[in-house]
Amino acid sequence: MDEKVLKRIKELREELEKHNYYYYVLDNPIISDAEYDRLMRELIELEEKYPEFLSPDSPTQKVGGKPRDEFKKFQHPEPMLSLSNVYSESEFLEFHNRIRKLLGREDFGYVIEPKYDGLAVEIIYRDGLLVTGSTRGDGTTGENVTDNIRTIKTLPLNLKIRAKKGTVIPDELILRGEVIIFKDDFRKLNEKRLEEGESLFANPRNAAAGSLKQLDPRITAERPLRIFVYSIVRPEPVIKTQYEFLQYAKELGLPVSDNVKIVYSPSEVLSFYREMQEKRHSLRFDIDGIVIKVNEFEYQGMLGNIAKSPRWAVAFKFPPVQETTVVKDIIVQVGRTGALTPVAVLEPVQVGGVTVSRATLHNQDEIDRLDIRVGDAVVVQRAGDVIPEIVKVIVERRPEGTGRFSLPDRCPVCKTDVVRDEDEAVVRCPNEECPARVIERIKHFVSRRAMNIEGLGEKIVEKLVIEKRLIRDVSDIYRLKAEDLKSLEGFGDKSAKNITDAINRSKKTTLRRFLFALGIRHVGENTAGLLADYFGDIREIMNAEEETLMKIPQIGEESAREISSYFRNIKNREIVEKLLGSGIEFETKTANESNVLSGKTFLITGTLSGFTRDEAKDFIVRNGGRILSSVSKKLDYLVVGEDPGSKLNKAQDMGIKIISEEELIRMVKEGKKN
Repeated sequence: MDEKVLKRIKELREELEKHNYYYYVLDNPIISDAEYDRLMRELIELEEKYPEFLSPDSPTQKVGGKPRDEFKKFQHPEPMLSLSNVYSESEFLEFHNRIRKLLGREDFGYVIEPKYDGLAVEIIYRDGLLVTGSTRGDGTTGENVTDNIRTIKTLPLNLKIRAKKGTVIPDELILRGEVIIFKDDFRKLNEKRLEEGESLFANPRNAAAGSLKQLDPRITAERPLRIFVYSIVRPEPVIKTQYEFLQYAKELGLPVSDNVKIVYSPSEVLSFYREMQEKRHSLRFDIDGIVIKVNEFEYQGMLGNIAKSPRWAVAFKFPPVQETTVVKDIIVQVGRTGALTPVAVLEPVQVGGVTVSRATLHNQDEIDRLDIRVGDAVVVQRAGDVIPEIVKVIVERRPEGTGRFSLPDRCPVCKTDVVRDEDEAVVRCPNEECPARVIERIKHFVSRRAMNIEGLGEKIVEKLVIEKRLIRDVSDIYRLKAEDLKSLEGFGDKSAKNITDAINRSKKTTLRRFLFALGIRHVGENTAGLLADYFGDIREIMNAEEETLMKIPQIGEESAREISSYFRNIKNREIVEKLLGSGIEFETKTANESNVLSGKTFLITGTLSGFTRDEAKDFIVRNGGRILSSVSKKLDYLVVGEDPGSKLNKAQDMGIKIISEEELIRMVKEGKKN
């Protein structure tokens, strides 16, 4: 009996470790989450029933053990050196010329890879089993965080399970790597902390470092930590170069970045640097430069080290995405749902090549957490197209006499008393007729993906709402006449006619667009599409109970509550009735349209030839498909045009079907024939 149990335990461990590799390293799961959970539960139950078979390499050890009182010190077998930095092409060329002169030769290569913005660690395997994990510390002595390292899903506990057949596993293997958190995982982590009333992490690096140094490994296990392995200590004689090592690491089933190259000239290094600088914000993880290493281990040994850095490697840093500036003022903006958002007005500063003069402060809880005050010197951060945010206050530079900032008790626009729900961090103006809310609702209603009324920009909307008082709610848009518009400064017959024509064109729309345009909380384009597909009639949606709404897949309790509450509001119903009475008609499926793409999800990248991006989205939606906002396991098809972005690489890595614009059209045509 015991032999059968042990055999089953071994089978489960191997199966789960394989699925950990497919899910966390390859981003290409081959079983459902439910099936994975069932296998894990079976293994946990067997190990609890037969504790004599418990092993440190079991996947169950990734859930975290008992809390520790403190971390023990760990002496690194060899010092963990830090890299010296260069910040310009000329400084890199100086580095290259130094290497060339010291080696006395030109025929050497560089391995170049991203410089991960995380926490450096050392990992030791003995006989294929992970036995030690430690932080860098001072380079000589680090902290033993083995229990926490074990919880990282991308890191194998037993190399013999993950390694390719025939791969030699040495008696001892000492590796270095970087613990990181992917951007999407970081966003979800902060969203969860916000819901639970916990302080937010400033950035993925801080979150990764804080998570790895938790005294309770169970907390670490709940954090979405990942790791990239990038170097080997005491290399095996059979491995001669850094590039060979990275290929060997992959064969062992260790996580290694795909953004690695071997090059033989400075111009290739500079080209890679520019490429990664351009791609950095589209990568799934943060990087702050590239790392350049002499490829041959023999030459690395000849070059040796200087002080705390190796001579044979350097970090080529990007321009900073964090800079220091001063908070000149804090203003409060009111959104269409009434949310009061504090915004810091900053002394303009260049961050990552962009001038930043404002930064979101999110809510009162975030202001209190950072204790941001007018006059403070602060560190501001910008990543890609994300709105800049303040990540740190430099308290030592705070001027005397500053006071804490609190959101007002009354709306700064309409002076109505603000409210805050117990389960929310957001303070709201409850006045539906607040001019600021009206303006934001109208801007949303006329936007391209909603009712698509061209010409009604922000300044014109503000004049129509505040100055002329011609619009009080979105239904008033359809009562505008050319004479009304010609009364605005700078308007003539033609410009007024262009807008009234656009208003009239918008009357023929889809139920999906109309629902999205209403601006109901938690109803984005996808949810609007789900409602439209399920009910097909606006009045059925208006009269639907929460229980009915929750029968729709992907619509949860909170969304159902908001939708039901919106349509129970008499004023909202009156506005919808006015809109319908103004001549708005919902298009129905024509002979050229169908549901052939029903149940399929799509994402578009690159420039299409026959469609604009919005036209392609509408084509997909009209034929029953759904549009996703990012590459994920839920995506069925990536439609690729010219000059595709990083979405293509990510989709290829995940094994997602790649199709052209022509193939998309053919799918619809052939589907109709069938």
